[in-house]
Amino acid sequence: MQDDFLLAQLEQRRSQQALRQLKLPAPHMVDFCSNDYLGLARSAAMQEAVHTLLGERPYMHGSTGSRLLAGNYAWIEEAENNLAAFHAAPAGLIYNSGYDANVGLFSCVPQKEDTVIYDQLIHASIRDGIRLGRAQSFSFLHNDVEDLEKKLQRTSGRVFVAVESVYSMDGDMAPLKAIAALCATKEAYLIVDEAHATGVAGPRGEGLVQASGLADACFARVHTFGKAVGCHGAIVLGSEALRQYLLNFSRSFIYTTALPPTAIAAIMASYNLFPYMTAAREQLQGLIRHFREGTRSLQVLPSETPIQIVLTPGNEYTRKQAGALQEAGLDIRPILHPTVPKGQERLRIVLHSFNTIEEVDRCVNVLTGS
Repeated sequence: MQDDFLLAQLEQRRSQQALRQLKLPAPHMVDFCSNDYLGLARSAAMQEAVHTLLGERPYMHGSTGSRLLAGNYAWIEEAENNLAAFHAAPAGLIYNSGYDANVGLFSCVPQKEDTVIYDQLIHASIRDGIRLGRAQSFSFLHNDVEDLEKKLQRTSGRVFVAVESVYSMDGDMAPLKAIAALCATKEAYLIVDEAHATGVAGPRGEGLVQASGLADACFARVHTFGKAVGCHGAIVLGSEALRQYLLNFSRSFIYTTALPPTAIAAIMASYNLFPYMTAAREQLQGLIRHFREGTRSLQVLPSETPIQIVLTPGNEYTRKQAGALQEAGLDIRPILHPTVPKGQERLRIVLHSFNTIEEVDRCVNVLTGS
């Protein structure tokens, strides 16, 4: 058959216990899997806020085209201005997803004579954007400022340093102040992906960059809306010049149909809600402390964020552990090689403000065998 070569590669994955498959969430299971950190995606208050915003103005379910043709409208530009103001940035440009934003940013801004240095655990969307661009690139050791400084000595042209504020597969935070100080000394352009910090980090959920007082130290920031914000899309924040450059050269922005007004309503509804969810963020931090206290005997990576990582080396063993948790009614998924390096397989346990102490205790009891 013509697709035999596909089947052969799939069988190889299957033999390595690494075959990815879609799985529908079981409605009775406790959510320790999703990135809906504050519960906004399922929130009745969020639904009501969206309907209220949509009721205030006429809208369509489709934008009807790309932003540069028929798909631009006043509401999306108003949203960009409001989000830029909230995040203390001069300007912003909305993309259809975080993946689109990172691919669009990194593929067109660094030029052939430039260099991109990125944390070795940076998200796949940033790696893909770099590959599509023309700049030379290499990684530095995860969160290692000394190694970054060494790598900066090997650069040419303009230098862009790419990091995440919170890493999605380890749950740890970047040492942003040290990295920003180094970038300032070396005149490097700092780009921070705030996907897993938006809504959670900072007193109003503004992200780790602003919480650290570093908004002016960044060349660009990417805030995505599919995690704690509870909806879909992303925005690239930076100067007005960066915004104009992206809408002229960023292919993932230019050549796609714009988000419809219904999506913009969800984004703005969330931004009207999550800055004031102080109690939810405090509840989340309490659950994080409780989980870490109960799992001291396990190999748990350092993390003060909702993403808690229990290392369970080996694909087969990780699947077995995830199966035991799922049998206990806990929706926890195995993270396997090749998504993570061999020997670094893990259970990615995500805590939410709507989880309870009892649910966290059930998870800890299964993990520790108590």
